[in-house]
Amino acid sequence: MKFSIITLEIKQELINVVGDNYCFTEKNRLEDYCHDETEDLNFPPEIVVKPANTNEVSAIMKLASKYNIPVTPCGARTGLSGGALCVHGGIALSMERFNKIIQIDEDNLQVVTQSAVITQELQEVVQEKGLYYAPDPSSRGTCFIGGNIAENAGGPRAVKYGVTKDFVLNLEVVLPNGEVIETGANTLKNSTGYNLTQLMVGSEGTLGIVTQATLKLIPCPKHNMLMLVPFTSAEKACEAVASIFKAGITPSAMEFMERDAIQWTMDFTKESPVKLKDNEQAHLLIEVDGNDTEVLFKECEVIASVVEELDCGEIMFAETEAQKDALWFLRRRVGEAVKATSIYKEEDTVVPRYNLPKLLKEVKSIGAKYGFKSICYGHAGDGNLHINIIKGDMTDDAWNNELSKGIRELFELTVELGGTLSGEHGIGYVQKHYMDIAFSDVELNLMKGIKNIFDPKGILNPGKIFA
Repeated sequence: MKFSIITLEIKQELINVVGDNYCFTEKNRLEDYCHDETEDLNFPPEIVVKPANTNEVSAIMKLASKYNIPVTPCGARTGLSGGALCVHGGIALSMERFNKIIQIDEDNLQVVTQSAVITQELQEVVQEKGLYYAPDPSSRGTCFIGGNIAENAGGPRAVKYGVTKDFVLNLEVVLPNGEVIETGANTLKNSTGYNLTQLMVGSEGTLGIVTQATLKLIPCPKHNMLMLVPFTSAEKACEAVASIFKAGITPSAMEFMERDAIQWTMDFTKESPVKLKDNEQAHLLIEVDGNDTEVLFKECEVIASVVEELDCGEIMFAETEAQKDALWFLRRRVGEAVKATSIYKEEDTVVPRYNLPKLLKEVKSIGAKYGFKSICYGHAGDGNLHINIIKGDMTDDAWNNELSKGIRELFELTVELGGTLSGEHGIGYVQKHYMDIAFSDVELNLMKGIKNIFDPKGILNPGKIFA
């Protein structure tokens, strides 16, 4: 598809919408909008525009539609699949000014928020009122609610509480032609027509631009307990995951970390909350939460009895809030540590959790075949394994030309095990060439048809999801 370039006349029309202070083309100011957190990819926009309200977003999209200009919505730019990359130049539509929490409805347990509110800030504000917004990706201290909606973000607590889609009730959305819609209703049940809300969640900014969201809240659990369980085998650690659920326990979080994931992160952060023993190859970080400490103690006892049958090492119980914070700090910094240590690619596979041991074993086998090392960690409780492929000693030729074959084998394995390509990072720019593994031509054409109905000119976040 051929797009138009932005002329001085078009730039002036954009300035007329948002004001001169919120529209710029200077190279040094564009640099922050050339990338997200995906590898080292860099695609500069022609112009960055920062609207302040829904009417301004609508006016921008009407101009883009009129002149056939590509528009890439972007927020905090913390994504890991290239979803916010301006791969066709055009307009980077920054939502940074949509940063207000509009209403907390304590009677109905809902919050209405603009899309650029930082996830952790939203969590902390509602927690002050005894309420809980559970989705908490590792980047929660910087990522925006709108980005979480675009990628259907999850996080450690997804295993018990669900992912972003399970908390979204209604959205205000600007369509590619500039029209503004509400996708649903602020109700817990809605069986009225097609579910446009859930269609938007996870659509990666390709169907519409979320400006406002109504999110479900739940009462905040009063207590939690956290344990770190070492294993002499990474596969044994993965086996323990399904066994704990079969014993009748649903943890609020169950995180898997290979030894190297922990060691690299401690080296990177200069913090050492864990003393690794020579024979420890993997750990599970397990949390239970609720309102009755006696119940939580009993759940921890059941978990301990299960993991002991799988030859675990000495279980570490976090006895203070400081110890809990240190362990969670370690877990949340793994991805950043890997990125800072080596050239890498991250895959976001997910399988039924009983198949985690087989997935992990075959990942290592594929790595040996193609000459790459992998560091694995992730949300084991829901079968979501983040596979960091490390360049290491691979030649540039092998990394650039052969690695994609290994990644394709990895995804084929994942689908054979009943899984799919991404659990929470999305497809974006970097995984679009593998979509044929997960979907037939019929299924892909249905998706492309939906995209065409919403965006017949193909101007909104082009170059994503579909090859």
